[in-house]
Amino acid sequence: MPDKTSTGRQRGPIIISRHGRPALDRTAGPRLNWKQYRDWWERYEIGPLANDQSPPEGLVEAVADAEIVFASARLRAQQTAARAAPHMQALFDPVFNEAPLPPPLLPGVRYLPKTWNILARAAWLNGHALDGESVKQARQRAASAAAKLDAASTEGKVYLAAHGWFNRMLRPEMKKLGWKCSYDGGDAYWSYRIYEYR
Repeated sequence: MPDKTSTGRQRGPIIISRHGRPALDRTAGPRLNWKQYRDWWERYEIGPLANDQSPPEGLVEAVADAEIVFASARLRAQQTAARAAPHMQALFDPVFNEAPLPPPLLPGVRYLPKTWNILARAAWLNGHALDGESVKQARQRAASAAAKLDAASTEGKVYLAAHGWFNRMLRPEMKKLGWKCSYDGGDAYWSYRIYEYR
Protein backbone atom coordinates (compact mmCIF):
# COMPACT_ATOMS: atom_id res chain seq x y z
CA MET A 1 0.00 0.00 0.00
CA PRO A 2 1.23 3.54 -0.66
CA ASP A 3 2.72 5.18 2.41
CA LYS A 4 0.85 8.04 4.02
CA THR A 5 2.13 10.95 6.03
CA SER A 6 1.27 11.59 9.67
CA THR A 7 -1.68 13.67 8.45
CA GLY A 8 -3.02 10.76 6.42
CA ARG A 9 -1.97 12.24 3.11
CA GLN A 10 -0.59 9.88 0.48
CA ARG A 11 3.03 10.44 -0.51
CA GLY A 12 3.85 11.35 -4.08
CA PRO A 13 3.90 10.06 -6.70
CA ILE A 14 7.13 11.51 -8.13
CA ILE A 15 7.43 12.11 -11.87
CA ILE A 16 10.93 12.64 -13.27
CA SER A 17 11.36 13.73 -16.88
CA ARG A 18 14.22 14.44 -19.19
CA HIS A 19 14.28 17.90 -20.74
CA GLY A 20 13.00 18.61 -24.24
CA ARG A 21 15.13 18.84 -27.37
CA PRO A 22 17.84 21.50 -27.00
CA ALA A 23 18.42 24.22 -29.55
CA LEU A 24 22.07 23.17 -29.87
CA ASP A 25 22.10 20.03 -32.01
CA ARG A 26 24.58 17.35 -30.96
CA THR A 27 24.25 15.64 -34.35
CA ALA A 28 25.21 18.73 -36.35
CA GLY A 29 28.70 19.54 -37.59
CA PRO A 30 31.34 20.62 -37.81
CA ARG A 31 33.52 17.94 -36.30
CA LEU A 32 35.38 19.13 -33.24
CA ASN A 33 38.62 18.39 -31.44
CA TRP A 34 38.48 17.76 -27.72
CA LYS A 35 39.03 21.40 -26.76
CA GLN A 36 36.33 22.57 -29.16
CA TYR A 37 33.96 19.94 -27.79
CA ARG A 38 34.63 21.18 -24.25
CA ASP A 39 33.58 24.65 -25.40
CA TRP A 40 30.57 23.17 -27.19
CA TRP A 41 29.47 21.42 -23.98
CA GLU A 42 29.73 24.66 -22.05
CA ARG A 43 27.42 26.33 -24.58
CA TYR A 44 25.04 23.37 -24.43
CA GLU A 45 24.86 23.61 -20.66
CA ILE A 46 23.60 27.20 -20.74
CA GLY A 47 21.48 26.89 -23.89
CA PRO A 48 17.67 26.86 -24.28
CA LEU A 49 15.26 24.40 -25.83
CA ALA A 50 14.49 24.45 -29.53
CA ASN A 51 11.33 26.47 -30.14
CA ASP A 52 9.51 24.12 -32.52
CA GLN A 53 8.26 21.58 -29.98
CA SER A 54 5.65 20.96 -27.33
CA PRO A 55 5.65 18.50 -24.45
CA PRO A 56 3.93 15.19 -25.17
CA GLU A 57 0.36 14.85 -24.02
CA GLY A 58 1.19 11.98 -21.69
CA LEU A 59 3.69 14.05 -19.73
CA VAL A 60 1.37 17.06 -19.54
CA GLU A 61 -1.42 14.88 -18.19
CA ALA A 62 0.88 13.13 -15.72
CA VAL A 63 2.05 16.39 -14.12
CA ALA A 64 -1.15 18.46 -14.50
CA ASP A 65 -1.92 18.19 -10.79
CA ALA A 66 1.66 18.29 -9.51
CA GLU A 67 1.83 20.27 -6.28
CA ILE A 68 5.61 20.75 -6.24
CA VAL A 69 7.72 21.25 -9.37
CA PHE A 70 11.50 21.16 -9.49
CA ALA A 71 13.97 21.78 -12.29
CA SER A 72 17.72 21.80 -12.44
CA ALA A 73 19.63 25.07 -12.65
CA ARG A 74 19.97 24.63 -16.44
CA LEU A 75 17.76 26.64 -18.77
CA ARG A 76 16.71 23.65 -20.87
CA ALA A 77 15.31 21.91 -17.80
CA GLN A 78 13.63 25.08 -16.54
CA GLN A 79 11.91 25.63 -19.88
CA THR A 80 10.84 21.99 -19.90
CA ALA A 81 9.17 22.39 -16.51
CA ALA A 82 7.47 25.60 -17.64
CA ARG A 83 6.04 23.98 -20.77
CA ALA A 84 5.00 20.70 -19.16
CA ALA A 85 3.60 22.19 -15.93
CA PRO A 86 2.64 25.81 -16.63
CA HIS A 87 0.36 25.88 -13.60
CA MET A 88 3.33 25.89 -11.21
CA GLN A 89 6.49 27.94 -10.81
CA ALA A 90 9.34 25.46 -10.64
CA LEU A 91 11.95 25.55 -7.92
CA PHE A 92 15.40 25.60 -9.52
CA ASP A 93 18.15 23.62 -7.83
CA PRO A 94 21.63 22.69 -9.12
CA VAL A 95 21.48 19.43 -7.18
CA PHE A 96 19.50 18.16 -10.20
CA ASN A 97 22.04 19.29 -12.84
CA GLU A 98 23.36 16.85 -15.41
CA ALA A 99 26.43 14.76 -14.64
CA PRO A 100 29.45 16.33 -16.37
CA LEU A 101 30.89 15.26 -19.72
CA PRO A 102 34.64 15.95 -19.61
CA PRO A 103 36.17 14.93 -22.96
CA PRO A 104 39.14 12.57 -23.00
CA LEU A 105 42.30 14.32 -24.17
CA LEU A 106 42.60 12.74 -27.61
CA PRO A 107 44.92 14.77 -29.87
CA GLY A 108 44.56 14.79 -33.62
CA VAL A 109 40.97 13.53 -33.85
CA ARG A 110 37.71 15.30 -34.64
CA TYR A 111 34.23 14.00 -33.96
CA LEU A 112 30.65 15.22 -33.94
CA PRO A 113 29.38 16.27 -30.49
CA LYS A 114 27.22 13.14 -30.25
CA THR A 115 30.34 10.98 -30.55
CA TRP A 116 32.23 13.07 -28.02
CA ASN A 117 29.26 12.65 -25.67
CA ILE A 118 29.75 8.88 -25.73
CA LEU A 119 33.52 9.07 -25.35
CA ALA A 120 33.29 11.63 -22.56
CA ARG A 121 30.70 9.62 -20.62
CA ALA A 122 32.81 6.46 -20.88
CA ALA A 123 35.93 8.34 -19.78
CA TRP A 124 34.08 9.97 -16.89
CA LEU A 125 32.72 6.65 -15.67
CA ASN A 126 36.31 5.38 -15.63
CA GLY A 127 37.64 8.21 -13.48
CA HIS A 128 38.37 11.03 -15.96
CA ALA A 129 37.01 14.27 -14.49
CA LEU A 130 39.18 17.15 -15.80
CA ASP A 131 39.14 18.75 -12.34
CA GLY A 132 35.33 18.65 -12.34
CA GLU A 133 32.77 16.55 -10.47
CA SER A 134 33.80 12.90 -10.16
CA VAL A 135 31.54 9.87 -10.45
CA LYS A 136 31.65 9.44 -6.67
CA GLN A 137 30.69 13.06 -6.11
CA ALA A 138 27.87 12.82 -8.65
CA ARG A 139 26.52 9.72 -6.93
CA GLN A 140 26.55 11.56 -3.63
CA ARG A 141 24.70 14.42 -5.29
CA ALA A 142 22.16 11.97 -6.71
CA ALA A 143 21.55 10.65 -3.20
CA SER A 144 20.96 14.22 -1.98
CA ALA A 145 18.64 14.89 -4.92
CA ALA A 146 16.60 11.76 -4.21
CA ALA A 147 16.33 12.76 -0.55
CA LYS A 148 15.02 16.18 -1.59
CA LEU A 149 12.35 14.61 -3.79
CA ASP A 150 11.45 12.13 -1.06
CA ALA A 151 10.99 14.93 1.47
CA ALA A 152 8.89 16.97 -0.96
CA SER A 153 6.61 13.99 -1.63
CA THR A 154 5.04 14.38 1.81
CA GLU A 155 3.29 17.47 0.38
CA GLY A 156 1.80 15.63 -2.62
CA LYS A 157 2.67 14.89 -6.23
CA VAL A 158 6.15 16.01 -7.28
CA TYR A 159 7.48 16.72 -10.76
CA LEU A 160 11.16 17.11 -11.63
CA ALA A 161 12.47 18.23 -15.03
CA ALA A 162 16.10 17.22 -15.25
CA HIS A 163 18.58 15.36 -17.45
CA GLY A 164 19.09 12.00 -19.11
CA TRP A 165 22.13 10.60 -17.35
CA PHE A 166 21.44 12.16 -13.98
CA ASN A 167 17.91 10.76 -14.07
CA ARG A 168 19.48 7.32 -14.48
CA MET A 169 21.69 7.99 -11.48
CA LEU A 170 18.58 8.84 -9.46
CA ARG A 171 16.99 5.43 -10.04
CA PRO A 172 19.00 3.39 -7.52
CA GLU A 173 18.85 6.21 -4.99
CA MET A 174 15.06 6.39 -5.28
CA LYS A 175 14.88 2.63 -4.82
CA LYS A 176 16.94 2.85 -1.62
CA LEU A 177 14.35 5.26 -0.23
CA GLY A 178 11.47 2.92 -1.00
CA TRP A 179 10.34 4.27 -4.37
CA LYS A 180 9.43 1.89 -7.19
CA CYS A 181 9.35 2.88 -10.86
CA SER A 182 5.78 2.09 -11.92
CA TYR A 183 6.14 3.59 -15.41
CA ASP A 184 9.34 3.80 -17.45
CA GLY A 185 9.13 5.99 -20.54
CA GLY A 186 12.78 5.57 -21.50
CA ASP A 187 15.49 8.16 -22.01
CA ALA A 188 14.46 10.21 -25.06
CA TYR A 189 13.79 13.95 -24.90
CA TRP A 190 10.59 14.62 -22.93
CA SER A 191 10.53 11.03 -21.64
CA TYR A 192 9.49 10.47 -18.05
CA ARG A 193 9.29 7.92 -15.27
CA ILE A 194 6.74 7.66 -12.49
CA TYR A 195 7.82 6.55 -9.03
CA GLU A 196 5.41 5.34 -6.38
CA TYR A 197 6.19 4.73 -2.74
CA ARG A 198 5.84 1.08 -1.81
